[in-house]
Order: sequence, then C-alpha cells, then structure tokens
Amino acid sequence: MFKKILTITITLLLPQAVHAAVGCTLNDPDRDVKRLFPKATNYKTEFISIKDFNDPNLKLIIEEKLGDKFEPVYEANDVPYAYYTILSKKELIGYVHGVNQKGRFGGMQLILATDPNGVILDFYYQKLTSPESRKFRDKKFTKQFVGLSLKDFYTKELRKEIKNPGKKLSVDYLATFRGLKKNLILHDQFKLANRYDKIYFKQKLKEQQEQQKEKENVNPNEK
Repeated sequence: MFKKILTITITLLLPQAVHAAVGCTLNDPDRDVKRLFPKATNYKTEFISIKDFNDPNLKLIIEEKLGDKFEPVYEANDVPYAYYTILSKKELIGYVHGVNQKGRFGGMQLILATDPNGVILDFYYQKLTSPESRKFRDKKFTKQFVGLSLKDFYTKELRKEIKNPGKKLSVDYLATFRGLKKNLILHDQFKLANRYDKIYFKQKLKEQQEQQKEKENVNPNEK
C-alpha cells in the first residue's frame, strides 16, 4: 500500500459546517488513486474552498470564466473541494479532483484525473442518476475528453466535436460540459496558479473584437 497524507482546513471542523453542503470526494481513495495512477506510491489529500482565498470577488471571477452563475447552496463559497495530489516517490505525477453538478434526475459527481499541467488523463462519473447512465458512462463517450485541458474549454466549441450519447437527456449532456469546465477552472485556481488565465483573457479579447466587428458591419449602407 502506498502512503497517504491528509490535510484538512480548520473550517471543516467547526460546528456550523455540519449542515453546509459538502464537496465531491472519492468513494475509495486508495483504490481509485491506484487505478487511475498505477505508478503512484503515495498521495496527499487537501480540502480547499473559494472562501479560503479571502477574495470577495473570486466567486464572480470564476462564474465569469464559467459563463454561468453558481448554485447558492451546493456551489457556495465555503463548499470544500477535495484534491488528491499524486506522487511517485517524490515526483508529482498528477491530480485527482471532482465536482458535484446538478443533472436532470439529481446530483452528478464528475471525477477527473489530470497530469501536472491540467491535461485530462481520465474522466468518469462517480455518480449519475439517469435512465441512460450506461450511455454516458460508456468509454466511447468519456474517453473523448482525454487529452483536453482548460484551454480547449476556453477556445473550442467542444459540443460540436463530442456528441450527446443519449437520445433525449440533453440536460445531463450540457451539465457534463458545465461540470467539467467548472472542475478545470477550480483546479486552475486552486492548484495551478491560474496558468490558463492568459488563454482565457486572450480568447475573451478575441471574442470582443469579433463582436465589435460584427456591429460595425451591420447595415453598412446606413453609415
């Protein structure tokens, strides 16, 4: 067995946190880490929340990057997100991290294994309540996200490349993309020191320039 180190922020021990929403943790960390990273010799577990950064604007910044508002209870500032830092002896070889996401029939838990640069190595649903869950859990669908990073979520229309595996459940399909993007944004903030911010702001500027160009080209004969 490999060693594991548990780091818990003190806020988790406070009585008022008992009734607060909880983040997404692995069902069996020892088993799951070893399956996702066969070369792992140990791992460290940390619980990090948006509140830990003491930045009143951080939630708004993350929402802007996500392109959607957070749910007030399950995505509140004090929700702790579990991060498993994976080591092979002393070498960092990756991370495992998950988020809760609202689906059509209930909560979803989306787990990512990423390399040290935030590139997806594996993705699976730890929890998914859906009549078509087998189609969503199928490797033919989940493996299409392997090799992607936050850069792809910022710069590409991934839904044109990765089709809905179900027939009718577009809610779960869209929720998957939202949850994965949120997962990667939080990981970039919490563990990668915002290394993908340059790409985000470059893409945002490009979109603003394109929108301005479209406005200038509307009814040019009226100018």
